[in-house]
Amino acid sequence: MKKYLAIDIGGSFVKISQIDHSGNIYNHKKVKTPTSLLAMTQLIEELVEELNTEIKGVGISCPGRVDIQTGTVYNGGALPYLHEFSFKKLVEEKYDIPCAVCNDGKAAALSEMWLGNLKGIPNGAAIVLGTGVGGGLVGNGEILQGSHFQAGELSFMPRQAQGAQTEELIGFTASAVAFVQKAALLLKLTDLDDGKKVFAEILTGKNEALQALFSTYCREIGHIILNLQAILDIEKVVIGGGISAQPILIEEIKKQYQFLRSQSEMLASSFAPITIEKCRFGNEANLLGAIYQLLLNLEKNKRHE
Repeated sequence: MKKYLAIDIGGSFVKISQIDHSGNIYNHKKVKTPTSLLAMTQLIEELVEELNTEIKGVGISCPGRVDIQTGTVYNGGALPYLHEFSFKKLVEEKYDIPCAVCNDGKAAALSEMWLGNLKGIPNGAAIVLGTGVGGGLVGNGEILQGSHFQAGELSFMPRQAQGAQTEELIGFTASAVAFVQKAALLLKLTDLDDGKKVFAEILTGKNEALQALFSTYCREIGHIILNLQAILDIEKVVIGGGISAQPILIEEIKKQYQFLRSQSEMLASSFAPITIEKCRFGNEANLLGAIYQLLLNLEKNKRHE
């Protein structure tokens, strides 16, 4: 049976897999991300041509704002050369097979909707903690795209009302990378990106300054969740990103979320507590999400025929 080609374009690597209609993953590999649009298009063409007779569609996840109708990328995040380029047009016109393109944060949410911890949840959110704060918002059973395809870009939320200076945006105050680096400095580690040592020390509970930093960080995430709950009336949030592999992170986010609720009787009485869990999928999330976007597009097109 023919499968789908899934491509997840990141700032450092491009991940490639074949995925079937049930979400099973085959032949996973990765290559370094090309540094130019010409090299990127050549890579996509090589991948499709290699499997052209064995695949029935292509799903692509990438950074930037993505128009899921045209497959056009805008402001490609870490890959600015993708601006105004359409992977969908390239693949469909040259190879006559369907192609879907989606933003990487939304892809993570799509994977959770399809086969993960947001399955069957009509109103929820995926929060992806990394260099910034990405994710996807689910409303009435669908990913919210927004008027400019930017719904779910949580990094750009101002943290305080005094102003929207860059350092006060959620992407900075709730950055997982920044938290690990601050903690590593506190611990005087030589490698400021050594998250394993940071969390090993957190688990001991012995360093009061580190525990305070960790609690403050998790409270930032709880603050995001409360705002999303007030705006969207969500019932569940799933947390992704490499840092989410630490069970203590999810525990502390839950604790801080409950603490924030307890500070306001009005808040506690007006909104039911929501479920907070880790995302089911890690490195495969964007690959699965890209294929689910393709399946949704194909189903929509079928209904309109």
